[in-house]
Amino acid sequence: MKSRHINLDRLGWNEWFEERAECGPEDTIARVAAVDRDLLLLMDHTGTFRAKLAGSYLYRHHLSQELPCVGDWVCAEKHPTDDFGLVLMLLERRTALCRKSAGDSVEYQMIAANVDCVIIVQSCHYDFNLKRLERYLVMVRDGGADPCVLLTKTDLVEPEVIASQLAEIRAAGVAAPVLTLSNVTREGIDNLKRMLLPARTYCFVGSSGVGKSTIINQLLGREMLQTKGLSRTGEGRHTTVRRELIIIGGGALVIDNPGMREFGILGAESGIRDSFSDIIGLASGCRYRNCSHANEPGCAVREAVNSGVISQTHYDNYIKLREESEFHQMSYVEKRKKDRDFGRYIKSAKRDLRNF
Repeated sequence: MKSRHINLDRLGWNEWFEERAECGPEDTIARVAAVDRDLLLLMDHTGTFRAKLAGSYLYRHHLSQELPCVGDWVCAEKHPTDDFGLVLMLLERRTALCRKSAGDSVEYQMIAANVDCVIIVQSCHYDFNLKRLERYLVMVRDGGADPCVLLTKTDLVEPEVIASQLAEIRAAGVAAPVLTLSNVTREGIDNLKRMLLPARTYCFVGSSGVGKSTIINQLLGREMLQTKGLSRTGEGRHTTVRRELIIIGGGALVIDNPGMREFGILGAESGIRDSFSDIIGLASGCRYRNCSHANEPGCAVREAVNSGVISQTHYDNYIKLREESEFHQMSYVEKRKKDRDFGRYIKSAKRDLRNF
């Protein structure tokens, strides 16, 4: 590894990025810690500094997923006397966590990049939802990161409730690690701390009020991220408004996220394949190679559902997520084609005007 990058190791830099970095010898390599509209907070071996995207970069890159997000590595131009750096290039992402943009827009929305592990947080109290958990797992695996499930608010439910939820998770074929935790009794905090390794990046995702910011404050040992008290239902009242990369005491890097109740699936074929490997494995025994696992005769998947080998809920969620992903991906491709056709039309019109 080149000596000029060795001090970036603690920020998550490794040989994978080193082999792909194409920054100039005078450029500063930095990691995106936060994004606030057109301003970025960057981290390098000297500390943090603010930066803007170079005009030339914005001219060449128009898609939302082409813009830097929290966790990205960038090449920047930064002189000691300047207040701002200038981002010249976005380095290749090793992993990416993204979703379909909220609402009717069929676009990718980047959540975080270059994350080693995504910790999916659900409350044992009111927030536990197996279908939503499977949805998160699909997108985590599709982006290349490792998933981990964290069940919080264990002090608000009886032990048999937690046991039932753990059984549901395992019955759905979820092989990811599952931890339980209470921010009140602190039971489970030490297990979480032991999992967080130096120079690795962990992204906390989940609905509002499940305790993500409180957990990170526990890991930091101080109230860095604002939280509010519990509501009358026992759930937290969420205050996180932006994603931010933070280094905690043991050297791990963590990303807090605003709550996300809507997590649309877009083009997540590999994530669905990995998350529903039990169903995909059975599909090889179907009579027809292109079996949709709906009403075809000789469908091994439907037979497994009817015999109880696979739960109806698990099967229904697989069908729903697959159809949603395919529909949004088709819409996205069609939109991109319309954009390209319109772009060609504009260029042609300008050329005709010049020749007129």
